[in-house]
Amino acid sequence: MNSQAGCPWRVIDTGVLRAAENFALNQALLDCHQSGLSPHTLRFLRFSPSALIGFHQHVEQELRLDYCHEHGIEIQRRVTGGGALYFDETVLGWELYLDKHIFGTAQMGAVAERICTAVADGISRLGVDARFRPRNDIEIAGRKVSGTGGAFDGDSILYQGTLLLDFDVERMLRVLRIPAEKLSDKAISSARERVVSLRELLGETPAIKGVQRHIMDAIGESFGIKFERAGELNASEQVAYVNALAEIDTTEWVYQHNRPLADAPMLESVLRTKGGVLRACVAIDQPRQHLKQVWLTGDFFVKPRRVVLDLEAALKDTPLAKLESNVDAFFAKTESEMLLLEPRDFATAIRQAVASADSACEVSS
Repeated sequence: MNSQAGCPWRVIDTGVLRAAENFALNQALLDCHQSGLSPHTLRFLRFSPSALIGFHQHVEQELRLDYCHEHGIEIQRRVTGGGALYFDETVLGWELYLDKHIFGTAQMGAVAERICTAVADGISRLGVDARFRPRNDIEIAGRKVSGTGGAFDGDSILYQGTLLLDFDVERMLRVLRIPAEKLSDKAISSARERVVSLRELLGETPAIKGVQRHIMDAIGESFGIKFERAGELNASEQVAYVNALAEIDTTEWVYQHNRPLADAPMLESVLRTKGGVLRACVAIDQPRQHLKQVWLTGDFFVKPRRVVLDLEAALKDTPLAKLESNVDAFFAKTESEMLLLEPRDFATAIRQAVASADSACEVSS
């Protein structure tokens, strides 16, 4: 156990780095914290243009490699799980390396709520109304401004998130391997409605140091601690970083989980209901039989509009066997108004999209 009760937490800003360097620091800081060689730490970071996949993902299934190569975008694999992302200098990353006993629970949902609520408070001090959205997003007026996630290593937790200072939604969509129709003007406009940057809300990009200060202050107040700034890693962290970078900054690391592209297709369905047309676009983790991500669109009425965004967030990484029960549980605790549309219609559309993979297998065989 990394006991540091009563000690100030460290804050470091590693600036703009290549993705391989950022991920090597992830590995080094988490390993050293678990070994008692690092203090509790808040790290701020940024990326040079990078196309990133989760640790268990396949590069060619998630990214458009030709676009990345043409535009000088680095391709890299994270040391943690999650989905494919595009980051550049306009995205501010924040990370906490802490002892899980601080939270009094090992449930990642409770950890996420505690940390995200604090960070949302810090973002709100810029003059916006940021709030935690389960499972692990921070939103402003129903639009995502920060995505987050975490990982355990023994008694240590790495919890990390990103904050959109300014963001090019169209470039993000072109980096990721998504259906061609998702790149239409209408689809790009729809994507912009789901996310928002601070520049769009404030009329200008806020100063990075000011954003960092607000987040640091809010976390400090939430956890009842003080921060001490540090300019460099300690000696143990430096050694761990060099070793991690030697492993991560290689093609062997980046392409280690490659599988045939057909193993993880983007699956779609169209369901015509009494309440209108419901479209589901689904990415699944075949080996684990989990939903990775769900996108729900169509011609139907739901009020408030954010209900669909919240449902998509709630279904991330859902076991396929629990799809219907998780949809039922979501609507049982969510106030919504739907015109002739039933909660189970969403589950049905998703289930039909998933079933299309089985149909494709039967045809090919």
